[in-house]
Parts: sequence; structure tokens; C-alpha cells
Amino acid sequence: MARQTPPAAPPAATGGSEIRRHELAAFLRSRRERITPEQVGLPRGARRRTPGLRREEVAHLSAVGVTWYTWLEQSRDIHVSVQVLDALARTLLLDPSERAHLFQLAGATDPTPASSCAGVTDAVRELLDQLDPLPACVQNSRYDILAYNRTYAHLLCDLDAIPPEDRNCMVLIHTHPQWRESVVHLDETMRLMAAKLRASMAGHLTEPAWKMLVKRLQTESPEFRENWERYEVVVSRGKVKEFRNPHVGPLTVTHTDLWLSPEHGARLVTYVPEDAQTRERLEKLYAYARGVAGRVGPGLR
Repeated sequence: MARQTPPAAPPAATGGSEIRRHELAAFLRSRRERITPEQVGLPRGARRRTPGLRREEVAHLSAVGVTWYTWLEQSRDIHVSVQVLDALARTLLLDPSERAHLFQLAGATDPTPASSCAGVTDAVRELLDQLDPLPACVQNSRYDILAYNRTYAHLLCDLDAIPPEDRNCMVLIHTHPQWRESVVHLDETMRLMAAKLRASMAGHLTEPAWKMLVKRLQTESPEFRENWERYEVVVSRGKVKEFRNPHVGPLTVTHTDLWLSPEHGARLVTYVPEDAQTRERLEKLYAYARGVAGRVGPGLR
């Protein structure tokens, strides 16, 4: 039987793809040229003529090849993975709208959680609010924070100020200064969380969002790289935790997971005070959070 040649793409589809590549290239150039070296921790230098960042600087900061990134800005027909798009979005300091535009131009689906999650129902959000002043949130098995109440919003940092795509406990404990400062036993906690992530990842080894998270943590955190290479695994379990809260002082709480959707790993994470002093301080923290919400309006919860 003679081999059949696959049908050529319709002209309209081919043209649409080419137009999208040109739009993507122009968008990347425009975002690159608006960022100063100082914004990403690079020296300006005396001989810089390029407005914003150079192509090789974007490539280096995003951990991609210079030639590959140059082809991308030249509208070449090359494949762009979601991991690379995520790295470019972070390097170019894209806001949520710009990030969504980048993924749309690339014809890809952003695997990071959005500011609202369809899996978090109104009933679950009401439950979170009813749990105040006990800190509580909804997380998935990748440690993305999908929803939270007012007390949790100020337990470890100002969570409302964190972009939705960065609201991930693994990312925050390895990269966010205030979150890290708030955890009393930081080294032990980071090692335990890496072991939990490896155990959870066993069922998601080929999924882009999981691979993207691990790649980001390996790039940004030497502690994570060291702990990840231990190949330790631990199943999720409740335990007593200690925090340093900048608004009310030390807190000792019991962490408990209540599974909402076992097949997807969604769980309600709660923190119950271990003593009367912590209970009183959580009530003060809730009062503080309500005051903040009253001054700035409702957060993206």
C-alpha cells in the first residue's frame, strides 16, 4: 500500500499561526525593552545601548538558549513549552493579564492556578469564612493555595499581595523572605515539604504544572535542590507547628488536613490553637485582618 502524505494545513489556519507567532515576537520584544537591568538584579554598565534588557540577558534569566530565544523573537516556527513560557513570564515581570496574553499567543494553557478556582465552591468559601479566627485555606496536592480566609491571609505574610500564580506553599517557603521568617523550624519544614511533594508527585510525573514547579524550585532554591536529591518521601499528616507572626507574636497550632476531593488532592487545611495564648492571639490577628480588609477592600480570595 502506498504511503499517504498528511494533508496540508488550510491556508487560513497556517496564516493564523504565522500571525500569532509575529504577535508573540512583538509582545516579547515590547516587554523586554521596558524592563531595566536594575529591576532584575543586573548591573547597567556604561556601554549599554539597548533599551531595557538584552536578548541574551532574558535567555540567561529564563534558563533557555540565546539562539532559541532569538528565534522566538524572530517569529520562527518553534515549539514553546509551558515551562519556558512560565520562566519568560517571571523574567519579564508580567502581570496576570500579560501572562494570560503570553500563553494565549503561544497557543498554550497556563497550568498555574488562577485567582479563582472553579473547584472551590461558594459553600467551601463560606466554610472558610466561618472558621475565622482559625486560619484555614484550600490547597491542592501541588501546594497551590486556591482559597483562604482572612486570618490565614496574614498568618505567614500578606497573601493578598502575592500574585495568584505565586500562591504556592512550596514556592513561598523557599523564596519569600517574610514567609520563611514566620516559620520557626524552617530547615526541618523545608525538608519535610520536599519529601511530601515527591510522594505526591508520583501520580503526576508527566504533568506540565508539576514539572514546572519542580524546575522553578530547583532553579531558585539551593535548599530545595539539596532536599530533593535526598529522594525522601513522607505522606501528609497532621502535626504541631510554630510560627512567628509579625502582628501578634508567637503562635503554636495543630495543622490538620480535611480532604475535599481525594481524586484531585484538594484539601481544607486548618490550624487549631494549642493553647489559650495562641487562641487569643489568633483572635487579635483576625481583628487586624478585618481592619486591613476594611481599608483596602476585599482581597482576591
